[in-house]
This record gives sequence, structure tokens and C-alpha cells, in this order.
Amino acid sequence: MPASVKAVVSVIGQDQKGVVARFATYLADHGVNILDLEQQVASGRFLMDMLVDLADMSLGLDELIPGLLAEGEKINMTVKVSLQNEATPKRVAVLVTKERHCLDELIERWRAKELRGDLVCVLGNHPDLEPVAKEAGLPFESYPATNKEEHFAWVLENLAEYKADCVALARYMQIVPPQIVQAYPNQIINIHPSLLPFFPGAKPYHKAWEAGVRVAGCTAHYVTEDLDEGPIILQDVFHIDVGRDTAEEVRANGQKLEGKVLADALQMHLDEKLVVVEDKVVFRPGLSAMLG
Repeated sequence: MPASVKAVVSVIGQDQKGVVARFATYLADHGVNILDLEQQVASGRFLMDMLVDLADMSLGLDELIPGLLAEGEKINMTVKVSLQNEATPKRVAVLVTKERHCLDELIERWRAKELRGDLVCVLGNHPDLEPVAKEAGLPFESYPATNKEEHFAWVLENLAEYKADCVALARYMQIVPPQIVQAYPNQIINIHPSLLPFFPGAKPYHKAWEAGVRVAGCTAHYVTEDLDEGPIILQDVFHIDVGRDTAEEVRANGQKLEGKVLADALQMHLDEKLVVVEDKVVFRPGLSAMLG
């Protein structure tokens, strides 16, 4: 018997009858065994991941994959096939300013091989974190943001040069302009130091402290053209001892969470566990869960 050859067939589109039967029949007719299947409907969108074994299929991949795509086109659904032996990791660019805590966490996860991706460069508007990047063996480039137009043109050029698939904003502290958002839709992840939609914009920890709230936190979200309004991926919280904690203590407690939440969100993105449906993030099993 041939060795098992696993793949994940992902299907996304408007919910309708007969989707599972259509693809299951197509695969069975061509000798493909379905090992596992996860499906859900979110805001009228149908999401399905099938773990399949291709070892006994009756046709080649050059026919199977186009056939699956054609089945999807017939019902206006998007189909993607991910093979287990597709070992090309996504390329991640990290954008920074001066604070290192988020960059440190990303580097630690990357070194531990916990990310289904490679950190390929660190880009900043200040040179402060160059030693951190260099110590990790990562290319570092910086260009001042005094002229925003020139800076962002430089960022876009470097993202292309390093062939970045996605971008992590590790306390980058700059408002990403539309041309970069449009070049990387739902591929840019930011960490914001508040529980969005509360306290958007600058100095959120200080605003939370001034407001006397008892719980604050941070939010990892996809970047859109609307500041701090992109689809939320993850949030985490910490408690504030009102009347005792200083504004600086609140900020310090928040920073302890920021790197973890950003790295967790990036990890989920690279594992393809996230789908944006009507401006909301929906979780799915992902390649890491199905292919291992």
C-alpha cells in the first residue's frame, strides 16, 4: 500500500445546500480518502476544511487541484489545497520603533520553531533595535519617519525586497497608510495597548488609568485603513488596583502581555486558523491542527 500523502482541502463561500456532498463525491470518485472534516457557518459564510489522503487517488495533482477549483467556481466558492509536504514557510517582516518587548517575544518564538513561518527582516524608523535584531541573526534596516511619504515608500520597497508574506507591527507606533494596507490585506497584524474598541489612539494605558477602570489589556488585530478598527484576533487582560497602581505601573503590566498576545495572534495567522468574515475574525482548525 502506498505511503499516506496528506493534504487539506479548504472551501470558503456563501452558505448553501450540498457543499459537503459535492466535494466529498468529487474526492471519492477520484480515489481520495477523507480522514477528517471540520465545517462551520459564520455570518452566512460557509467554512470547511477536509483532511484527505491522496495516496490512492486515480489522477495526478495537475488534474485533481484544477478539478477542485472548478467545482468551487461552479458554486462561487474559493478552494485551496495545502499539501503536507509544502514546507515553504510564510515570510514575516517585523516593523518596530524603539520598544523591544514585542520583538523579543517574536524572536523567542521563532528561535523555538513555534512559528509556521520565518522572520526575514526587522524594519524600523529608528536604529535603536538594530543590536537586538543583529544578535538574533536578522537583517535590520531603518529609515526616519520625519518625512512620512518617503518613509512608507521605503517600507513598501523593503517589504517587496524581502518578499514578505505578512507583517507584524511590534509597537511600530506609526499609522500604516492605505497603500501598504492595500498591498497586504488581512496580512498586517498590530498590537494595540487597550481592549479595543475602548481607548483607541495614543496613550491608552494612561487613559485607562485616568478613567479608573479596573480591567485593562491589549488587542491584536488586523490593520485596515481605519485606525485601530481592524478585525480583532486576540485580547488579554490584567487588573488595575485603582488608587494604588500608578500610570507607569499600569503601562508596565500591559507591556508584559503585549508580546505574548501579538506572538499568539501571528502564530494563529501563520497556522491559517483565521478567516475574516464581514470584518470579524472567525477561527478554524488550521493547517497545524490537521497536518500536524
